[in-house]
Amino acid sequence: MGPIQTFDEFLSLLFRRKLMIAALTLLGAVLATLFALSRPQMYEAISVIQVQSPVVQDGADSTRRNDTAANIQAIQQRLTTRESLLAMAERHALFPPAMPEDQQINALRNAVTFQNIAGAGEAAFGSSAPVSALMITARFGSSAQAARLANDFAQGVLDLSVERQSTKAKETLDFFATEDQRVAGQIAALEAEIAAYKNANLGTLENDGAAAITALDTDLRRIAQDLLAVQSERSALQGKERLRETDRRRIETLAAQEAVLQRQSQALTDQRSAIEARVAQSPEVERTLSAYDRQLEQLQGQYTAITARRTEAETALRLEQENRSEHFTLLERAVEPPYPAGGGRKKLAIAGTIGALVAAIGLAFVLDLMNPVLRSAAQMQREVDIRPVIVLPDLHLRPAQPLPLLHRLWQRLRELPLAARLGL
Repeated sequence: MGPIQTFDEFLSLLFRRKLMIAALTLLGAVLATLFALSRPQMYEAISVIQVQSPVVQDGADSTRRNDTAANIQAIQQRLTTRESLLAMAERHALFPPAMPEDQQINALRNAVTFQNIAGAGEAAFGSSAPVSALMITARFGSSAQAARLANDFAQGVLDLSVERQSTKAKETLDFFATEDQRVAGQIAALEAEIAAYKNANLGTLENDGAAAITALDTDLRRIAQDLLAVQSERSALQGKERLRETDRRRIETLAAQEAVLQRQSQALTDQRSAIEARVAQSPEVERTLSAYDRQLEQLQGQYTAITARRTEAETALRLEQENRSEHFTLLERAVEPPYPAGGGRKKLAIAGTIGALVAAIGLAFVLDLMNPVLRSAAQMQREVDIRPVIVLPDLHLRPAQPLPLLHRLWQRLRELPLAARLGL
């Protein structure tokens, strides 16, 4: 800290440099005041929008309440787009025509702030906090323009909220109606495919393969026995030495019966082979039908869920059309503020004066460091470790100079007696 190491030495520094510190502080105060007066005054207007709870409660209300903050953010983004801000500036004649559009947009974006006011209820885990109101603050150089700006943004929030919620409800209903038709068509097509497959494999599905094969085996054994009996009788007749006419007719009859029995046996054998083939295909048919059933069950589950969501969408649209769902209402319109906001000029002037004072003290300290003079016995003892015996004060001696004429006359006048001066 140089020669200034105690509070008394600091006070001595201030006393020695008082004129310079006072002059710099006064100059800084004047400059800060002029700068503060040159800045335009800002007026602040506030409009408040309340978030009304739904009149009719349903299962989707909690989800919609959690979406309120996101809806407000989306509306704010639409209101602060380039086209919207330029249209608002032109509608209220906020800026001179020669002002560039980029500067107008930046000025409007800095002039308006949106603040969500949280509701009294606690937010559920993983969801955003409920919003009970929205406060729109507009700061502008004119009180009337600030009020109009805040009210215009508030009206934009109301209009866009109604449009957004109505459009969202209609789009949701249209989507689920389209999905309902699509899934219903898939179910109808799958049912037709299942019916065609069942008709193509009707024999495999309806007949009991094992029982049919058992019955066919019984018939084949009976035919084989009959065929054996016919063949034995015909062989016995043909073994006679002399055949009578009745024997020949009997042989012919037996031959015809044998042919019939053989054809019956072949037919039953072919039928048994066909049934065995169908029985062999039965597991594949059952597997295919099980896959069809699972697919149909999945589609029916989707259709049930879509139908429920479509019903909810129809209810939400009806509530929105009747203004019974969550909506925004203008709770407080912005009025023209009678006084500027914030007292910015006074703060700038005070801050400038304090800054000038600190800078002046710092300059005095730097000048004192640049001229390190031992000014007291304590400084001398601290710096050179020598205790002075005597300390002579500064006598402010000046070399003799000829006094001006008026000064000499004044001194002589003071030397005259009081009576002589009164006589004059």
